[in-house]
Amino acid sequence: MNDRAEWQPLREELRRWGAARRKAKLWFRDDDAIEPTPALDRLLSLSNRFDVPMALAIIPAPTGEALAERLAAESRITATVHGWTHRNYAPDDTKKQELGLHRPKAIVLDELHRGFDKLQALYPTQFCPLLVPPWNRIDDGLLPHLEPFGYRAVSVFGLAKQAPIGLVNTHIDIMRWHGVRGGLPHADMIGRLVEELQNRFDGNDEPIGVMTHHLVHDDLAWDFVEALFAETAGHAAIEWRPVGNFIN
Repeated sequence: MNDRAEWQPLREELRRWGAARRKAKLWFRDDDAIEPTPALDRLLSLSNRFDVPMALAIIPAPTGEALAERLAAESRITATVHGWTHRNYAPDDTKKQELGLHRPKAIVLDELHRGFDKLQALYPTQFCPLLVPPWNRIDDGLLPHLEPFGYRAVSVFGLAKQAPIGLVNTHIDIMRWHGVRGGLPHADMIGRLVEELQNRFDGNDEPIGVMTHHLVHDDLAWDFVEALFAETAGHAAIEWRPVGNFIN
């Protein structure tokens, strides 16, 4: 545990959970994996050091055997499908989206089918039938067509809503995407995590998802991940679980 006072609000909230003999369920998702990199090695080192399971959202089209070989011995890692190419097809004046209806539905679905089959073959023991849409966006019209390909759930951002397929969402994004990119201030992230915990304490049983992007982390982002794990891993009021635990 670090000694920085900014983490005190989280410690106090976790004491409340502990006093009630309750455990909060958390899971960790990192996006945009393609190949082995020093940044990925750093992330995997944190996973192993703190015994925190991680779901890697892997972009199927450009990835291959090199990443699969690097991850083969990583028992805490789950492989999930991150679109197909992570390419934006939305008009310039709208939010970025690969899995929209800017192209024929049949083409989009064929890519998602291919992505599922490719990663399932590359990761026979680590694969999880979870679709992570690039930019956390997917057209609702695609959701009813995913289960025949083998998908069991989708992961976007925010509290889960009713959908024709299971949702295992993330709720905390540690990155600043506008202006100067990098990690958000730690106090902001701690405040968001405390809010999510308070929401769960009051009755919402949805697991809390933390989202990262190892390829674009700056020192602030890396420091937050390490400090978060130091504060929570092994805590009596926290359970870091593999994402597969939340998929029926």
